[in-house]
Amino acid sequence: MAESPIDLYEHSIQLLQQENVSIKSIAELVYFLQKDYILDLTIEECIDNVLVVLKKREVQNAIMTGVTIDELAQAKQLPEPLQKIIETDEGLYGVDEIVALSIVNVYGSIGLTNYGYIDKIKPGILAELNAHKQGEVHTFLDDIVGAIAAAAAGRMAHSHPNDEEDIY
Repeated sequence: MAESPIDLYEHSIQLLQQENVSIKSIAELVYFLQKDYILDLTIEECIDNVLVVLKKREVQNAIMTGVTIDELAQAKQLPEPLQKIIETDEGLYGVDEIVALSIVNVYGSIGLTNYGYIDKIKPGILAELNAHKQGEVHTFLDDIVGAIAAAAAGRMAHSHPNDEEDIY
């Protein structure tokens, strides 16, 4: 029997939390991306938008898939050469970014540009996830978290179209 959407939503949040990724840490990335464009932006507004993004089935599926693959790699349960590729986050692998793109595409091209930017500079929780600490594998998770933040920032940009004009 298939799980209901609310079960997948809660499960996705639990998977993030078990990997030490809080909703607030993702919201801080959203804040980082949008603070210069949305006047009077609050972290609470960023949290609300992250939670809406997490309700999307595409996002839930990406979280479940990515975390599971990372866990299997961390437990050294993938066949070679895939094990080494994912374990070392090989630069030319790219499948982790493809999974992330399924998330950023939910809110259009602004999500894509936000993702490219945040994936390049890796602020906040992204730096921690990408640190490649001994025994930890977050090949998919860092991209998924960045994509969730980028999608939430894109969602906010769509809901505040005139704020950008006030800045210039």
